[in-house]
Amino acid sequence: MKITVFHADECDRKKCTSIKMEKMGKCRLVYDINKIPGGAIVLNPYAEKAVSYEDYRYVQRRGVVGLDCSWNEVSSSKKFFSLSKYHRSLPFLIATNPVNYGKPCILSTVEAIAATLYITRFKDEAINLMDGFKWGHTFLELNHDLLESYSEVDTSAEVVKIQNDFLNEKNMISDDE
Repeated sequence: MKITVFHADECDRKKCTSIKMEKMGKCRLVYDINKIPGGAIVLNPYAEKAVSYEDYRYVQRRGVVGLDCSWNEVSSSKKFFSLSKYHRSLPFLIATNPVNYGKPCILSTVEAIAATLYITRFKDEAINLMDGFKWGHTFLELNHDLLESYSEVDTSAEVVKIQNDFLNEKNMISDDE
């Protein structure tokens, strides 16, 4: 599985999941945005389309790109959006990493990549990736039902519907959203 992470060197290197993934040989870090492979799925919380099984072939052929950087800067940077036409956001999930444990939608880079793999039906690869982190199994266990539901549908629209139904059920959003 081709996993690339653009690392902006803005984090605590001792807590950085991207650096740990690279040390384990599970990703390639790039420090130059121009080194991001074209045609890969780029994980971007500002993307209009959610990751889904529709992205299977892009993940299989070109891989996944995580952006390990300040999201405040990404939201205003057009260069990030020009990297690939395959920008995808993730649906609702709960973080279990030590920095953001229990926070919705604030995933570490490894959690985001593992979720993408799981949703696009590369479940064994997602499990393998999370096995390198002592809290990794917790992410997969806590989010299991949602990850399974997201992975069982084919389109981004269906993923978003599952997310919204879940959030409505938990009274986290209104029907108007």
